[in-house]
Amino acid sequence: MVDGPVLAVRGEATREVPPEVARFAVTVAARDRDRQTTLNRLGERAAAARSVIDGYGTAIERRETGTLQVRPELKRSGERVAAYHGSVTTTVTVTDFTVLGELMLRLADQDQTTVAGPWWELRPASPVYRDARRAAIDEALVRAREYADALGARVTALLELADSGMTNQPVMTRAAFQLGAMAKDSGGPPDLDLDPQVQTVQASVEARFSISPPTVLADPAD
Repeated sequence: MVDGPVLAVRGEATREVPPEVARFAVTVAARDRDRQTTLNRLGERAAAARSVIDGYGTAIERRETGTLQVRPELKRSGERVAAYHGSVTTTVTVTDFTVLGELMLRLADQDQTTVAGPWWELRPASPVYRDARRAAIDEALVRAREYADALGARVTALLELADSGMTNQPVMTRAAFQLGAMAKDSGGPPDLDLDPQVQTVQASVEARFSISPPTVLADPAD
């Protein structure tokens, strides 16, 4: 039980910073009436995509295979197979943004290949999150002291501090979905400069402070 007045405030902070990594997805596909031929083509195209990606060395932080799908295409009646479809998707994480556009276009220029992205992000352990949390606490302290000062009081103790949450708002570059068509229509990969999307990080806290007895009270007539 707390004796004396209590002041509850909310502290918020926003940080806008450059992204630390970019991710994109590359999907290779194959289709043929013969299942083995489909699988062989799929394997060859996936290997070609990996070779292009690996050629960028340390610019690539991570390459992860996601969905692998092989399915029969049935004829309109019965269970007779008209063809086999195969696809495999790889997610690539890039740290060197100067080669990102070139890499994505080279992949988009491969046969039966779709490239989507990029998605700009901060790393989960980025110091930006810690900085935003600290700034939100500082804001809560400033607000509490300002309110207390307006009442002719002072903040005496922190009673409770709750994390209201933190958000990160990455933005996807939608124009990148047209990469495949751009490469094929022009006969080769064109130049493409990608502008990293600023990341907005928001943090908020709710705090309760005990304050000394107010010496100034608002006039009820105001």
